Amino acid sequence: MKEIELADRVKQLPPYLFARISELITEKRNAGVDVISLGIGDPDLPTPSHVLDSLAVAAQNNENHRYPESDGLPALREAIARWYSSRHGVTLDPDSEIVPLIGSKEGIAHLPLCLINAGDVSLVTDPGYPVYEIGTMFAGGRNVRLPLLEANDYLPDLSAIDPSDAARAKILWLNYPNNPTGAIADLAFFEKAIDWASANDVLIAHDLAYADVAFDGYKPPSILEVSGAKDVAIEFNSLSKTFNMTGWRVAMAVGNAQVIDALTRVKTNIDSGIPQAIQEMAITALDDPRDSIESHNQIYEKRRDRALSVLRELGLTVSDPKASLYIWARLPQGVESSADYAAKLIDSVGVVVTPGASYGENGEGYIRISLTTPDDRLDEALVRLQEFDSKR
Repeated sequence: MKEIELADRVKQLPPYLFARISELITEKRNAGVDVISLGIGDPDLPTPSHVLDSLAVAAQNNENHRYPESDGLPALREAIARWYSSRHGVTLDPDSEIVPLIGSKEGIAHLPLCLINAGDVSLVTDPGYPVYEIGTMFAGGRNVRLPLLEANDYLPDLSAIDPSDAARAKILWLNYPNNPTGAIADLAFFEKAIDWASANDVLIAHDLAYADVAFDGYKPPSILEVSGAKDVAIEFNSLSKTFNMTGWRVAMAVGNAQVIDALTRVKTNIDSGIPQAIQEMAITALDDPRDSIESHNQIYEKRRDRALSVLRELGLTVSDPKASLYIWARLPQGVESSADYAAKLIDSVGVVVTPGASYGENGEGYIRISLTTPDDRLDEALVRLQEFDSKR
């Protein structure tokens, strides 16, 4: 068969990080290995039952069997506005400053199509979520990586950005609470970022996917809480981690009205929106009390504490993350690369972790451990980590 010539953008496309992890898990399980995955941040806790009940009711409505409204039900946009008002004290116009998304990943990948022309720059954090770079590549842009260093609390040094890169930049990607490091940012940092973006005519795209997975009484802020933020910023938020709804694909982009309009126009030409029964389900989730969120966070916090204790015993350097679903652990000096460490771990004891280098060159020397594994399996994984260490 004649080989088909693929587009350059596909030739340049690396395998998606978590797809490869899933393949590796499947390979090992097919070989009879009892694999425990601490690699992917997919909540094991179920969607709250009352939210599922609302979906069952909505699914019986014949109107919800037809094409959805691609820009989201007005009632859903109003519910998102109520959520931001009660949770962050931020006022949003449901008609111009909100667009629902089929998961925030979809919106993140599509945003560069709204802003990036050939040769334009996206400023992406390293380590960081791979989709920030991929969306820019699809749009024909160039990615410039901003180091996130432990010595700087994993915050980018905006003053160190090359002026020529700043002049070509269209988007600055931020993500706090951070994936993969679990780092947090305060309003003072966001204020500096807003000032920098205003001075350089750059849009800030802030990914707030982990806003409501937080511990020790900490409440992550929205960048939109900063005065004037909507002039230069949009924010991605999601029901995936907040309500354990990763499989239902509901999220939102909010903020700058011009950019929200552009993203809506891109989406209406590419997809037909979230199924309406799922949109009604999302309204139920957003309008209900935060009881389920708090109870889920208590479970994650206990898992965090157990994992931190064992990791420190094994000589890994970790801090207590105040938010996100992850522990970012620095490997001991003299240990092989993060990829080699992760490969030996699964081969030796059947435990999957994510090598830090998968998130960028500044992630080398670290591994990411997810807390989205049932308690008994997490405890077993920690025992296996101790066994792995004793064999080394």
